This record gives sequence, C-alpha cells and structure tokens, in this order.
Amino acid sequence: MPEPLRVESGELTADEILDALREGRRVVVQAEMLGGIHEVTLRHDGTVFYCDTPTTLHKHDDEDGMRDCVLKMGYAKSE
Repeated sequence: MPEPLRVESGELTADEILDALREGRRVVVQAEMLGGIHEVTLRHDGTVFYCDTPTTLHKHDDEDGMRDCVLKMGYAKSE
C-alpha cells in the first residue's frame, strides 16, 4: 500500500485530493475541529469514497459526492 499523503486543510485542491485517492493513496488531512487539530483520513476502495473523522465515517458513492464533502468541510482549497 502506498504511503499516505499528509496535508493540512486547504493545502490541496479537490482535484489533487481525488487524484491521490484514485491512485490508491490515503489522504490524511490535519483539520481544525472540536476545539483542536485532528486528523481526517480520506480513502477510496475502488467503489466507495470514505471520509473518516474523529466523530464519524462518511461514505460517498461517487467523486461528485466526495468533491462536495472536501470543499464543504474545508479539507480542499477553494477552486
């Protein structure tokens, strides 16, 4: 398994995050939430996109859903 890509919120565009996920990499984003800095793991199993936060696991059935999520949550920089 490739080494996870570690970034800070807003460091990459949504396209850059999706490219890494399609390549089979996990993207670990350091994000400010719940009064501190936490890691969020984004991944793709070939079918479903996952966004694993400290409080929940979100699933997205397609790239559009994942793109909307990373933009809404501030994990990706605004395009």
